[in-house]
Amino acid sequence: MNRKIVSLVATAMVLPMLLVGCGKKEASNSNPEDGIKIYIGSSIFDDSLDPIKGGMSNGYPFTNDALLKVNSESKYVGDLAKDWKVSDDALTYTFDLNDGVKFSDGSELTAEDVVFTYNTVKENQAHNENVDLTYLESVKEVDKDTVEFKLKEPYSPFLDTTAQLGIVPSDAYDSKKFDTQPIGTGAYKVSQYDANQQIILEANENYFGKAPEIKKVTIVNMEEDAAFSSAKAGELDVAMVGTNYANEEIPGMKLEKLETMDVRNVGLPVRPVSEVKSPSGEMVKVGNNVTSDPAVRKALAIGIDRKKIIENASNGIGKPAVNFTDNLVWASTDDYEDNKVDEAKKLLDEAGWKETESGIREKDGQKCTFDLYASAGEMDRYNLCVALAENAKELGIDIPVKTATWDEILTLQNTSAILWGWGQYSPTVLSSLYNSELFLSGGYDNVVGYNNPEVDAKIKEAINANSQEDAVAAWKEVQGLADKDHSNLFLVNIEHCYFVSDKLDISTDTQIPHPHGHGTPIVCNIADWKLK
Repeated sequence: MNRKIVSLVATAMVLPMLLVGCGKKEASNSNPEDGIKIYIGSSIFDDSLDPIKGGMSNGYPFTNDALLKVNSESKYVGDLAKDWKVSDDALTYTFDLNDGVKFSDGSELTAEDVVFTYNTVKENQAHNENVDLTYLESVKEVDKDTVEFKLKEPYSPFLDTTAQLGIVPSDAYDSKKFDTQPIGTGAYKVSQYDANQQIILEANENYFGKAPEIKKVTIVNMEEDAAFSSAKAGELDVAMVGTNYANEEIPGMKLEKLETMDVRNVGLPVRPVSEVKSPSGEMVKVGNNVTSDPAVRKALAIGIDRKKIIENASNGIGKPAVNFTDNLVWASTDDYEDNKVDEAKKLLDEAGWKETESGIREKDGQKCTFDLYASAGEMDRYNLCVALAENAKELGIDIPVKTATWDEILTLQNTSAILWGWGQYSPTVLSSLYNSELFLSGGYDNVVGYNNPEVDAKIKEAINANSQEDAVAAWKEVQGLADKDHSNLFLVNIEHCYFVSDKLDISTDTQIPHPHGHGTPIVCNIADWKLK
């Protein structure tokens, strides 16, 4: 999961004038031929649009459709595939393609394109961290409209995979070109890509679904405050904003707060300070002598007031969370313990963390304090950290809040608390958080050093399940077991906020619950948008 913050060009603050003209004027959608202009964050400019490299893989493609897609009820339905079946041993997946589907270049979609796409990703797995095909044994063309996948062993998340990987044309794929101008079967095609400035989409005249009513969409890149100013000036039809703007008003626009499965949690290193050998053989410093105490982690989990934290950090926007959300079929959504201050204090007392005149608890000369890092440039995350730190003071726990770049966080994540954002349809996110085999494996997996053999065994059971029903049951058990150790302090299921023009209907009833995507997921149903 890529969480790097885009390094914006120096001219970002003047992009509103460069892209949409100077001064206040009528809303940009006043002329349908001009289409609409939208700001949905900057992350879309940071990554390749190429599905082979993991582009647009979290449920919101607009250029390259996948075999399946997620609907507004978080269920899988056909997209390029009209039907599919899974063998009794869960090793063979067969997909029947829709008839008459064409790519934006006019060529016909066939099983050969699906085979090519999957084989290319499999052969270049290191370049696609979003779509895991390591369990795929083979993929073959049964006939031009039928594709058959064989797995090495049962892998229950494979169905999730088929909704993540957009299909590319086998005879027109160009690794360099597709970074910015992919050819696909989606409702839109990229007509112009200006790096770090704008992406102009035009309706795909060959789209096999209902033709989008809005024929042109310009996605602009700018700083969030500049986007807000541009929206006030009538120069944007959609503007993603942080919750710090939630109480603002823009004439002619409405604030939409859209449902997500995007949670914010604090990773708490569970090991005491030590040096361990990484899989590559180097010695690495890990652990934290405060967060490694289970009493500290549990006291935070049951003692903080999540509603108060959300109110202070984000104007009350978001839902308290102690795990992943109930819009995911595999999530465990039991009632949570919260704001039990006296019980939390008693836990700390019994564990030897004694109150002091300074207000900060101590144990054997160790103050109950640890650093918490938010990613630089993300005010919503920083505000959430500050609100948590303020709330934790009542328990006698001191949490200095700091910021760091994602490159810096990679060097801090095994020894310090980090505020993370997670959220996707695939339950493999639970393996990323809790699988002991992934500790120090690189990236952002199991950074806290969690190690529970019972959880590891249950993860394997979930992955190797022969049915989705068994897999879901096992994934829920993974959470139930891991929750007892409180290695991750879940805080809030956020809501994504956008100012939307009164002249634009974004069809909120067909919006999917947004996965983690830094603003981009609003385009999940862009083919349904209409001008009023």
